[in-house]
Amino acid sequence: MIQPESSPTGYRWYILILAALTNTLVVAIPSMCLPVLFKEIGADLNLTLVELGVIWGLGSLPGIVTVLLGGVIGDQLGPKRVLIAACFLGGLAGALRGFAVDLPTLAVTVVLYGFLGSVVPMNALKTCGLWFPRHQLGMAAGVVSMGMALGFMLGSMLSATVMSPWLGGWRPVVVLYGMLGMALVIPWYFTRPAPVAAGVSAGNPRKSFRQTLLYVARIKKMWLMGLAIFGIGGCIQGALGYLPLYLRGQGWPEASADGALSLFHLMSMIFVVPIAMWSDRLGSRKRILLLAALLVITGVSLLSVASGGAVWAAVSVAGLVRDGFMAVFLTMIIETEGIGALYAGTATGLVMVFSGLGNVLAPPIGNSLATTSPGLPFLLWAALALLGLVGLWAAQESNVVAPVAQPSRQAG
Repeated sequence: MIQPESSPTGYRWYILILAALTNTLVVAIPSMCLPVLFKEIGADLNLTLVELGVIWGLGSLPGIVTVLLGGVIGDQLGPKRVLIAACFLGGLAGALRGFAVDLPTLAVTVVLYGFLGSVVPMNALKTCGLWFPRHQLGMAAGVVSMGMALGFMLGSMLSATVMSPWLGGWRPVVVLYGMLGMALVIPWYFTRPAPVAAGVSAGNPRKSFRQTLLYVARIKKMWLMGLAIFGIGGCIQGALGYLPLYLRGQGWPEASADGALSLFHLMSMIFVVPIAMWSDRLGSRKRILLLAALLVITGVSLLSVASGGAVWAAVSVAGLVRDGFMAVFLTMIIETEGIGALYAGTATGLVMVFSGLGNVLAPPIGNSLATTSPGLPFLLWAALALLGLVGLWAAQESNVVAPVAQPSRQAG
């Protein structure tokens, strides 16, 4: 187990590493193992390509509700309590997927896992908002997102080619991943309280659940950010779920097809922290996000016609900004005037409702076009990302952060 440093300043780095590992083990690896295991799962449960697309999209369906509830509850109770519950229950639900016997039981367990696991990212981010000062917030969000990228890479790289042959099939793989997520309950339980009590002070009292939600919902920028993540997030979700199956259908060996997905996440992991730190130095999150969105659109569009080495190039272009985009995007939400760390959970949850909608709709709709032309789904998803780019362009950037009882002084 990671041992925290004794000073409050050093301890925040322990919290940051733990938050990143939580994204890795509870969310990223258990989620991204599915696309590379879909061939086994489909053969075992007799599922079609469209049904696999539905399963991939269903994982995001409950997040439409729980990301919002999880964010509000995190603002009310504190992210530590939410993360403890999410690690245990999310890990358990992830393990239950390994006991599915047909399409309905797989769908139910996937939905249950999505319901519980989706509350982790915004509460991990809120934790950063409570422990880190503003000038380090982009970097901290980048490290947490790097944990997600690491998990995505490991889940896609190892699950089908290493873990499944070693453990004897896809079922014990997802069960093991669930157990690893549950184990993180222990370090979270023993963490110290945050240096700021969720931003509450005499001059900044806590609002009720309803007041908090209505307050955040009145901020126009939240809806524009929602449109942005609906398009860009849906594009990425659809492309990632389809890519290994598409490449295998084009005659690629299984290891190479899974390797393309792993390359996507490797590029993302390498660049996530530099991109986040660049946004800190540049002083403009929006410029970074617009550039990242253009790269995603370019890379996904190229996948519709690329072959051979061009596929690797297209995957690299789209992948190098994936988690960097999310780190900067979520930081921009926190930095919105009137939000800050106090309402970070609710604001992130509200915006990510739109991400859930995009993630649910994009995979099955895109996969259904594969019968017309195998490359056509990528063009649909690129067009969806273009819609998200419009939302980003319209969102006003703010350099003002809501006062949060001066967390940097209290944190030491």
